[in-house]
Amino acid sequence: MTRVRHCLSCGAAGLAPALSLGEQPLANRFLDAAGLDAPEPRFPLELVWCGGCGLLQLSVHVDPEILFRDYIYVTGTSSTMERHHRALVDAHIARFGLKAGDLAVDVASNDGSLLRIFKERGLRVLGVEPARNLARAAEASGVPTVDRFFGAETARDVRREHGPARHVSANNVMAHVPDLNGFLEGLRILAEPDGVVSVEAPYLAPMLERLEYDTVYHEHLSYFAVRPVAAAFARHGLGLIDLVPTPVHGGTMRYVARPGVAHAPVVDDAIARERAAGFERLETYLEFARRVAGNRDALRGSLVDLKARGRAVAAYGAPAKGNTLLNYCGIGTDLVAFCVDRNPLKVGKYTPGMRIPVLPVEELRRRRPDVALVLPWNLTDEIVAQESAYRAAGGRFMVPVPEPKLL
Repeated sequence: MTRVRHCLSCGAAGLAPALSLGEQPLANRFLDAAGLDAPEPRFPLELVWCGGCGLLQLSVHVDPEILFRDYIYVTGTSSTMERHHRALVDAHIARFGLKAGDLAVDVASNDGSLLRIFKERGLRVLGVEPARNLARAAEASGVPTVDRFFGAETARDVRREHGPARHVSANNVMAHVPDLNGFLEGLRILAEPDGVVSVEAPYLAPMLERLEYDTVYHEHLSYFAVRPVAAAFARHGLGLIDLVPTPVHGGTMRYVARPGVAHAPVVDDAIARERAAGFERLETYLEFARRVAGNRDALRGSLVDLKARGRAVAAYGAPAKGNTLLNYCGIGTDLVAFCVDRNPLKVGKYTPGMRIPVLPVEELRRRRPDVALVLPWNLTDEIVAQESAYRAAGGRFMVPVPEPKLL
């Protein structure tokens, strides 16, 4: 663990404390039954704010080798993400004139889900993925993958061997990197002279508005608004030509950039809206922290009330965000008997910290708890549609944020 003394982006000192979620285990470090008696490492989970560039970020960094070399989150298990990926590929092929034989590189390519669609459209593809288990899975599915962390050096090596990329994507990874400037420099190196860079990252506005504090965990080092992103991209010769809000993961911004151009007017407009919403004032983040504490009390109170009335409660899904919420709110097997999940890498294990057993999703229908707490609340519509039989049998879903609500 490394304590952060200077801003990850601009290097400024004097970072201001904004939110503490206590000491927590690693959100994707699930336990086997044999490890339940062993102590779990816990690390401070705190946000600090840079008054210089406006970047909200973690106060400590855990070694990336521990976090990412064997990774349990798989993009290919969600139909929502499949639709999102197909829409992205088709939109960018049409907009930027990508053609068969052009090289598409995906940074943090996971199981190759996005690149398989580019490959279907006739492009050459290459993934860069540090998680060895996921890189092997991508290779097995026909997606060539470089098993490395991404930065300027990796980008130079990829370009030397494969040539420049016409399309470089980096979805839900920019928030994970400790060397933000090296990461952006690598994107520019790959895309020069006329490629396009497409980066998706959770956006700060919906996080604040919808009280999405459970998206804070040790893998997510940064929490981005447009102003700090625009400044960081410009520092490395990347001009933002578009901003595309998307609903995935609770609210994501797609930053579309090209090397050697100026930012488009849409960037200035977005920064003005952020300023009006208070993004450049510390009090905005302190008020967010107060609302987070209120949600914890309300959610625990709802679950305690359900138990007092004899209602059985389970959890649907075991995402990283859910583990932040469970640990911060102190929700264990006394309130939630079990979780169900579609990811086979999680089934048969126990959630970090609160040690709730993770069972196959079929157990929801078999055991029929009265209420299922939806931990991947960003997929609520997909889950409710898939589990119509559970609802028909009288089951209710509950979403935890921005306030506990039975559906």
